[in-house]
Amino acid sequence: MTVAYVGVGSNIEPCKHSEVAVKELSKLGCSLKVSTIYECEALGFDGRAFYNFVVELQTDFSLAEFSRKLREIEIDWGRKEHSAKYQDRTLDLDLILFGEEISQQDPQIPRIDIYKYPFVIQPLYELCPDRVIPSDCKSIRQVWQNSTQLDLLKPVERWFEV
Repeated sequence: MTVAYVGVGSNIEPCKHSEVAVKELSKLGCSLKVSTIYECEALGFDGRAFYNFVVELQTDFSLAEFSRKLREIEIDWGRKEHSAKYQDRTLDLDLILFGEEISQQDPQIPRIDIYKYPFVIQPLYELCPDRVIPSDCKSIRQVWQNSTQLDLLKPVERWFEV
């Protein structure tokens, strides 16, 4: 089995879609762990605040199959198939890490967002601080220690069971 880390984001009915994301991801694997859910202002565009978190799970799917399944979930829950990058979302599922895979093609693994966004590195730090990022040889903890804007994150009390 491969350990995958999926970033979840929603700013359209975020309570509903955050819970849906966990239920849908549970169909793709087992041993789910869910980070704290954080509220964070939209970055890169003027929009409503997002709920963001990371889900860790073990899966038997290949990278290509898993990535395709994530896209299907997004579309099933209201995301437009050719939506622009910086806009409101019902559900955004980003594959951040997938075992020891390294891919420069779509999906890019490890996802560069690890180094860019507080709503990615903070939840990863909670789930796997000592995990080494393939292709970088740095641990999640090392990246987290150099992160900025972590103060933009507001923890949200989880209202559902995992």
